[in-house]
This record gives sequence, structure tokens and C-alpha cells, in this order.
Amino acid sequence: MKSIQLIDQALLDNVAAAAASAPRRRKNYNFHVAETAPSHRLLNAMEPDSYIPPHRHLEASKDESIVVVRGKFGVVEFDEAGNVTGKAVLAPGSAVGINIPHGVYHSLVALESGSVFFESKAGPYAPLTEAEKSTWAPQEGTDEAAAYLANLKNLFRE
Repeated sequence: MKSIQLIDQALLDNVAAAAASAPRRRKNYNFHVAETAPSHRLLNAMEPDSYIPPHRHLEASKDESIVVVRGKFGVVEFDEAGNVTGKAVLAPGSAVGINIPHGVYHSLVALESGSVFFESKAGPYAPLTEAEKSTWAPQEGTDEAAAYLANLKNLFRE
């Protein structure tokens, strides 16, 4: 028999620790049982040195909803040319989440160690297509990525 699963501090600690020791400095904890599931629900833990290249999801069903459960994130919105068109700080106790419509270029940066958000979007999982990746920002793992991430984080210096 299945039972409910608590999202408690122990789970958040475990996924944050996994992110801190992961090569990409982020880690998912999936609640959906398979990548083919029609609804994806997951915790995503990120460290401040993890880089998510700006991207978009073109499929009409791929809007993303994100709610921060611990720590602090910056979310950045871009136009087609890579210009910043919006930004927000997300943290428990303030603006806790965001809904990102399909087709909108975006990136998130962790602003505190141990940060975790809950994400929900339609499945099944599909890798980003070339049309969904930004052509104006470095891709993950490149020499330019660290400098670009630093520039994104500078948008949130107080």
C-alpha cells in the first residue's frame, strides 16, 4: 500500500547535501515515478555555483511553476536577444514562487547555499531542443559559464 510522503527538514537536508556533493551542484528529488509521467513534481536543490543556462520550453503544455521551500533564488527573464526583461528574488516569507509560461527564456540562480525549490510541470521529460536553448548565453560546462553566472548573480546584489 502506498502512503503519503512528508516534505520535511530531513528530506530538504538530504537533497541539499546531495546537491552540494554533485558535480553540477544541483540535485532533483522526483515525486513522479517515471520520466514518462504526465505530471512532473520534484524538489530541486541548488548551490550558488550551479549554472542553469537561459532556456525556454516551447511546448504549450510546458509552463513551469516553482515555489521556494528553503533558501533564496534569483529568477531572470530574457527576451529573444538575451536582454534581461525581468528579475525577481524568491524566498520563503516574501515572493515565494513564480509561474513561467512556455516560450519565455529564463534562468534561476541560487543566492544561498542549501536552497531548494519545488517544481511542477507537464511531462513527459524531453531534453531541451536547440530552439529552446539560448544562442546568446554560454552553455553549461563551458569556460565562459562561470563569468556569465557571476553576472546573473550580480543582478541581485543589494
